[in-house]
Amino acid sequence: MRLQCEVEVVSRLLPSCGLRGRGRGTRALLSLGRQPGRARGGGGVYLMVCTARDRAGVRYKVQENVERFFTRFVEEGKATVRLREPAVDVCLSKANASNLKAFLSAVRLAHQGTDAGALPLSTLVPAKTSEVEKPKTKMIITSKRDYPLTKGFPYSLEHLQASYCKLARIDTRVLCLKKLRKLDLSHNHIKQLPATIGDLVFLQELNLQDNHLESFSGALCNSTLQKSLQCLDLSQNKIKALPIQFCQLRELVNLKLDDNELIRLPFKIGQLDHLRFLSAARNKLPFLPSDFRKLCLENLDLFGNPFEQPNPLVPNIQLKIPLTLLECAARATVNYRIPYGCHLLPSHLCEDLEVAKTCQCGSACLSSFIQITVTMNLHHVAHTVVLVDNMGGTEAPIICYFCSLGCYSQFLDRYLQSSSDH
Repeated sequence: MRLQCEVEVVSRLLPSCGLRGRGRGTRALLSLGRQPGRARGGGGVYLMVCTARDRAGVRYKVQENVERFFTRFVEEGKATVRLREPAVDVCLSKANASNLKAFLSAVRLAHQGTDAGALPLSTLVPAKTSEVEKPKTKMIITSKRDYPLTKGFPYSLEHLQASYCKLARIDTRVLCLKKLRKLDLSHNHIKQLPATIGDLVFLQELNLQDNHLESFSGALCNSTLQKSLQCLDLSQNKIKALPIQFCQLRELVNLKLDDNELIRLPFKIGQLDHLRFLSAARNKLPFLPSDFRKLCLENLDLFGNPFEQPNPLVPNIQLKIPLTLLECAARATVNYRIPYGCHLLPSHLCEDLEVAKTCQCGSACLSSFIQITVTMNLHHVAHTVVLVDNMGGTEAPIICYFCSLGCYSQFLDRYLQSSSDH
């Protein structure tokens, strides 16, 4: 019987010498069996510990030689076997809990002298290098010739970089690496993202810089990435717009959108309340969405966008007077926070409600509104602001909505008053 885990063998004589164990284990293969070449039932049962440094292993007699088992933390993959001779504690950790229980049960039976024929014993032979190597957690590939075509990726990978490999799509083998926390596929030729990226439940960083992406799937925004993804780099692609669902990625801290073809930022970008670093330089943004005011950033870079010159005196009037029944119902639903969902309303109405606009008075409006752009100093939402243009500006146009002529008139009075004061 064999068990892969981390092991530290600690001599109980160390304290008497004024010494103590290191307190950390080494990757090892434990085997329970008889010495090779011994007849069945002869030679006794031994516990052998093989490590990368000593693949031949160290053997410890088991029968009537176990002083105590410590199994309080066995569900966490930890246990200790205390031997009488030599006076050592074999400390096990990072083991599969069920495998550890089965192994300890076999050791206990061997200690009690159970017939060796009834035990799941192995032949005590030196471990293979692969059996005692620490699981590989990081792999970096930076050329097409180094990309593995026949050999698979280690399932233990937590960080994978495959850059400059001319990949046209994401390898399905990569999507099976369930422990991935960081995936870097920058500088490739990827045009589309499979929805199965959302199955990487621990993924915190996704780098897709310098590919051929034209969109970012709404299905990804509704996947488990909502709970895990913190850093997303979509810079140097061909993305024109991000889906409405994008702002469901609520854990995002760092978002890079530089050098795309964005004509707008996500409508509900203010929902990204963990976002601290945002760069969308060198896109085609004419203005910022109204929700942009809600952000609280450490660093903001919007350099090189063709921002329009705001003019609050030239409104875009979309008012419908009198209000339609649909508009009245939609406003009431949002203003009074009435619960709704696709089980109650058609999906297209739910989507409309999700992007309801907010007037300066705090009320909602759907398709009946007045829209203007005003100037906002970006320091209101970010501690550090990269200059918007070569003239040293840190201001950008932002959309404002009004639900009625009355609200717009009140704003206009304040605007004209402040202009005359200056």
